[in-house]
Amino acid sequence: MRAVVTRVTSASVTIDGKVNGQIGRGFLVLLGVGPNDTEAQARRLADKVCGCRVFEDENGKMNLNLAAVGGSLLVVSQFTLYADLKSRRPGFSHAAKPDLAVPLYETFMEACRSLGFSVEHGEFGADMQVESVNDGPVTLLFDTDQL
Repeated sequence: MRAVVTRVTSASVTIDGKVNGQIGRGFLVLLGVGPNDTEAQARRLADKVCGCRVFEDENGKMNLNLAAVGGSLLVVSQFTLYADLKSRRPGFSHAAKPDLAVPLYETFMEACRSLGFSVEHGEFGADMQVESVNDGPVTLLFDTDQL
């Protein structure tokens, strides 16, 4: 699994002109699922993302995690994180098919909820408009092949 995680002061996802999910302070998570990913990887990734200490403490140091700042998550499926970019037109054959990707997307979000976090989300496969106010900016790339 791959996740691009951005620290935000706010973020939202709109589908067909209607806000589907929105958060204040927290993480916007663009989540991609590969064909060999597992439920264990989804849970491990959720733990890593939710525990990541990238919020500033009273001394301006990145020492606080999502729980310490009362943050939440907006999770948006992003199969393009597995794009093959060898040619000018990206190919997406390296992304997991929906029958695998959807359950792992759901597992990731449920794992975040089980850690005590509020999780908003987009809709898998929908045409979404994502807005965010990036904080810092702080943007991190997680890949379960490297965790």
